[in-house]
Amino acid sequence: MTIAFAPSRRAFVQASGATALVLGVHIPLGNRGKAVAAEAAFTPNAFVQIGADNTITVVCKHIEFGQGPYTGVATILADELDADWNQIRVVSAPADVEKYANSAFGVQGTGGSTAMANSWDQLRTAGAEARARLIAAAAAAWNVGAGEITIDNGVLKHSDGKSGTFGEFVDGATRVTLTAPATPKTKDAYRYIGKHVPKVDTVSKTNGTAQYTIDVKLPDMLTCVIARPPRFAGKAKSFDASGALTIKGVKEVFTVPQGVAVLATGYWPARKGMEALKVEWDESGTEGRGTEGLMQEFKKLADDKGVVARNDGDIDGALSGAATIIEATYTFPYLAHAPMEPNDCVIRRTADGGVEMLFGSQMPTVDQASAAKVLGLDPKKVSITTLLAGGSFGRRATPSGDMAIEAADVLKAAKHQGPIKVIWTREDDIKGGRYRPVFVHKLKGGVDKDGKIVAWQQVIVGQSFMKGSPFESAMLKDGVDVTMVEGAATLPYQIPNLEVSAHIVEVGVPTLWWRSVGSTHTAYSTETFLDELAALSGTDPLEIRRQLLAKHPRHLGVLNLAAEKAGWGSSLPDGKARGIAVHESFKSFVAQVVEVSLGEDGLPKVERVVCAVDCGIAINPEIIKAQMEGGIGYGLSGSLYGAVDLDNGVVRQSNFHDYRVLRINEMPTVEVYIVPSEEKPTGVGEPGVPPIAPAVANAWAKLTGQRIHDLPFSRFVPNA
Repeated sequence: MTIAFAPSRRAFVQASGATALVLGVHIPLGNRGKAVAAEAAFTPNAFVQIGADNTITVVCKHIEFGQGPYTGVATILADELDADWNQIRVVSAPADVEKYANSAFGVQGTGGSTAMANSWDQLRTAGAEARARLIAAAAAAWNVGAGEITIDNGVLKHSDGKSGTFGEFVDGATRVTLTAPATPKTKDAYRYIGKHVPKVDTVSKTNGTAQYTIDVKLPDMLTCVIARPPRFAGKAKSFDASGALTIKGVKEVFTVPQGVAVLATGYWPARKGMEALKVEWDESGTEGRGTEGLMQEFKKLADDKGVVARNDGDIDGALSGAATIIEATYTFPYLAHAPMEPNDCVIRRTADGGVEMLFGSQMPTVDQASAAKVLGLDPKKVSITTLLAGGSFGRRATPSGDMAIEAADVLKAAKHQGPIKVIWTREDDIKGGRYRPVFVHKLKGGVDKDGKIVAWQQVIVGQSFMKGSPFESAMLKDGVDVTMVEGAATLPYQIPNLEVSAHIVEVGVPTLWWRSVGSTHTAYSTETFLDELAALSGTDPLEIRRQLLAKHPRHLGVLNLAAEKAGWGSSLPDGKARGIAVHESFKSFVAQVVEVSLGEDGLPKVERVVCAVDCGIAINPEIIKAQMEGGIGYGLSGSLYGAVDLDNGVVRQSNFHDYRVLRINEMPTVEVYIVPSEEKPTGVGEPGVPPIAPAVANAWAKLTGQRIHDLPFSRFVPNA
């Protein structure tokens, strides 16, 4: 690498555009817009800033809602810099698609388990660049060769005894120009990657100083709760606010496209005011849809082939020639995301005629444009401060930016000129739509006289949340929504005749991706149906997978590791059984073996889960383990209990008393094993979810002889 030492900082600033954005600043909520940067800060790129006080600030372009990207990006950059971990702090990137686009989407956003995969090369290069320029600055100051300088725990050192911290060389580093790309470390030199480091946000989250949207308090701020129509697409026809206005603290009541907004001095007066409203709703054209009717409609469609997503071999010929054929129809209900922090957003006007939104924005580019359109502003006049969020599971990443639109609608209609916090109730969250869609799968499989699987036909029926969204052109290919069929159309098993097709149905119920997207349902149908075919052929479930995955070493790697650690094939006490499943999602491979017994409630009692994961290089092993554990718990919630039902267009469920989630005492013992890998990192936020439900179903079938084709278990397990 050749390094030139530039004569002035001005040339670097002009070349890099660094004057346009001072990164790595800490901006307290009460002091937005007054950037507090370290004196003589060194900002070599958009992702790292080093201050004269020796603080390293990492700018994370991905939202932190518990999945660990803040610690992940800090680990990558700290490793490349050989920094002391205590030097590091992380801030959220501003809304700036030119600097912070997710290359997987083309917009700034977090999702699809892409945070680390998208950041890996980008941040390693950013860290290597910063390191090289600091070394060059020290070499110039000490009049020695750059190759003679090492960095140890945040201190630059030379063999003659000279040493100095990063902060001492920030001014000199700004005047360094690299004439060749800086080279990131090789794996053997990693200091933090692959090892345990403390999460950067643990302390603030445990001592209560972490800022979530629900925590934000600003001078003159009012809180808004909205009365919403009982049916989707309903509108407020008229309302009587007299009762609401008698509630102490209620300041304003007015209509917005989403319903009737109540502004008050806090959440509880706003909610009480909302409950005191009398609203007449216009629901013409919204009645009539119920989930039971939808299931029947979808089942009928599944009798016929849809738009073909995959077609290997001759499926009709293979089925007609098979010795034995079995069929199974699977149903999957609507599922709510139910994050612990419901939708919320703080919005306020700024002195320059724009607005600022403070919330857990999962798609800043979309949210920025959506709010700007409502308010008639240039998107650049809408700034977004992305705060921590209390979960999402996909809910905060709407292609239309619906929370940003709602906050903008409220701000536009309100007389109040100060900040407004718009917050959803839990009932809004459960009843408000954006569900994982209803799906029906119909599968038909055939084996020959030797027990070999020769045919696999699968028809999938459901809604598409990509259709009509900004992502339609990328995600709908030749009439097939790839998110509907992923995990089925990409089935890795070597079956010579395999056909997958899909029907897209327009329903009118707002739907959205749910943690692990298409794999939430395709993994269940494919992995349980494979077990049925294995039983038909007289083959052990593990062995049939090994045979059919001979050309897929990463699938085999996790499958064999999970089976080994679980003791597959060894005896279990009476009343227990094992089940297995393996699935690839978001380029990560996960296998799970479960041990199940009969619970007192008649449902499967999941006692032990052994999980093996191959997600490439393990940046933070403890976070990977935590995400697998969380995904397993989330997947159990959805498969054992989760369901949202509609009667004549009205959602039945309203809160956790009737939208049941897994209780802490129901969480099984989980063991997570990570496959060593030289591959680039891939996702971990979602891939733990898909295998758990089919593994449980496969164990349950072995324990009881009952094949569960309809979820959740609580509705279709006898005696539950």
